[in-house]
Amino acid sequence: MTFFLAGVSLGIAAGVSPGPLMTLVMTRTLARGLGAGLRVAIAPLLTDLPIIVASLFFFGMLSPLLAMLLSMAGGCFVLFLAWETWRAARRATLVDGQYAASVAASDDIWRGVLVNFLSPHPWLFWMTVAAPILTRAWQSSALAALGFLIGFYGLLVGGKVLLALAVAGGRRFLTDVWYRRLLAASALLLASFGLLLLWQVATSFVG
Repeated sequence: MTFFLAGVSLGIAAGVSPGPLMTLVMTRTLARGLGAGLRVAIAPLLTDLPIIVASLFFFGMLSPLLAMLLSMAGGCFVLFLAWETWRAARRATLVDGQYAASVAASDDIWRGVLVNFLSPHPWLFWMTVAAPILTRAWQSSALAALGFLIGFYGLLVGGKVLLALAVAGGRRFLTDVWYRRLLAASALLLASFGLLLLWQVATSFVG
């Protein structure tokens, strides 16, 4: 129970923290509806296994070079998503779904997967915080380790699922004008996160 509560506490903090993945959940829900937002929300379940495995073997510190490369790749990809969203916001409509037309459902998933996997934050979190806790939980019992993972991912993914539900619920009341404004605001938010990642690279390189 102790490890389960630890997972819940960390999951709540991670689930409600603003970041590229949360913004992408909002953007895709606005553009394509609840299903798209939910597919992005489950991205951590698809990407974190290799992160967890690597963290359990090498937890302590993420190498500065790897952190820099992840930040660069993540920042560039998030900026690409921001540009794409901004361009679509100029003519997007709720009636004909121009932004969402002819886009496979798998597109939502791989975008969420790439944003999460290329972000240094899951790597840093697992290598510095979660891996030591999971190791201690496993040493206690397999059930304790499972409880930690269930608590953490239940709240991490659950928080983003609730966000998608909230955005989808409000979507029906939008006009085309406000729909475009919200997409544009999401694009600016994505751009800010992308620039922040690149700024972190620049400052660490200078330092």
